[in-house]
Amino acid sequence: MPGSLVGDDLPLPAHQESTMIKPLAIAGTALVLTLTSCSGGSGGSAGPSPANSVTTTATPSPTPTATTATAPTTPTVAPPPVQVTRTAAQLTKALLALPDLPAGFSIDKDTGDDGPDVAVSSKDSRCARLVALTNADNPPGSKVSAGQSYSGGSQGPFVDESLDWMGSTAAVRALQQSFKKAITSCRSMTLTIPGEGRSPISVDLVSPPKAGTDPVAVRFSASGGPLDGLEVTMVTTGVDDVVLAVTVIAGAPEDIEGATQIAVTKAQKTLGARTGA
Repeated sequence: MPGSLVGDDLPLPAHQESTMIKPLAIAGTALVLTLTSCSGGSGGSAGPSPANSVTTTATPSPTPTATTATAPTTPTVAPPPVQVTRTAAQLTKALLALPDLPAGFSIDKDTGDDGPDVAVSSKDSRCARLVALTNADNPPGSKVSAGQSYSGGSQGPFVDESLDWMGSTAAVRALQQSFKKAITSCRSMTLTIPGEGRSPISVDLVSPPKAGTDPVAVRFSASGGPLDGLEVTMVTTGVDDVVLAVTVIAGAPEDIEGATQIAVTKAQKTLGARTGA
């Protein structure tokens, strides 16, 4: 079962005036008032009478208050994010390796053969988007990709992992939204496994493991025909600008949870990505 999905990219996107306040000075004024009174006597020459004076003491001038102008504040502009370029070698290194998996798993060395692939199909137009997403080897717009398959034995579980660098976190979010919408629009399809046969399958949006960003999970359950009882669960999630997909065939819930958690943790660590749920 291919582990990659296709998605739609979504388009994404100071003048300040300062007031300079001039210093203000307030000057005080000293006022001195002198009042003199003279009185005269009868029958004699009048001598100078004592001067009765009232003196108003000068009031000290208040100290001028200066208001210092505040320089305008220049807003801090965050530098644009550094464009990260992923290489195929980096993505391959971020894939699961045998030491990361439980005992009993092996690398499926048949990955990439030219034989027919596991595929889904439907005559219902409402399932067209999900059919395209599920059958695609890589999402259109994927710039670099890497993948690997693992086998837990002849009876499974079988795990497929892929990493696709989409170039931006916005492209990853768009893919996840497109995938989720496609799942909810489709109720049933037909699953074909070369050499095993084909059976109708139900399509169910299920709770994904809490790993990466915007995780989405779908379960395909075969009912009737040669594949009766087979379940295929596909989980996709974001690791910054990379889409990580894990597809588990014939696996228990703990296999799906464990494989996804381990794959996301390793990818985040290897690619230097932010952690998040």
